[in-house]
Amino acid sequence: MAVTSESTTVWSGDLASGSGTTTLDSSGAGTFAVNWRARSDGSESVTTPEELLGAAHAACFSMAFSHELAAAGFAPDSIQTTAAVTFDPAEGITGSHLLVSAQVPGIGEAAFQRIAESAKAGCPVSRALAGIPITLEASLA
Repeated sequence: MAVTSESTTVWSGDLASGSGTTTLDSSGAGTFAVNWRARSDGSESVTTPEELLGAAHAACFSMAFSHELAAAGFAPDSIQTTAAVTFDPAEGITGSHLLVSAQVPGIGEAAFQRIAESAKAGCPVSRALAGIPITLEASLA
């Protein structure tokens, strides 16, 4: 069964001086301020499309990795994934770097790396981001 998730952004003004809010409609989990300055210069209090994309990529990879580990006979105790999505105002989104630390009892390093790479390739968000480089740095905790 397909599930559709929705978010809504309301924007006021032009790109450079305008601002908006993005609401996670399906979950009701929150409403977040967005603006160009945060996107092009960075911000500690205003989100960006890239931060939201990073959240999606980190969550998706963690789920895919957990699934692939279980299919290979390993039960992860924990998986922590950070997705660093880079935005260049002149070029757009230029990449996503997955930084993963996981506790997986009984797994060897080679199997861990192989399964992590497979999860990176198979993650639906990774597949949706096929137009940009996706890098992976995975370590056993």
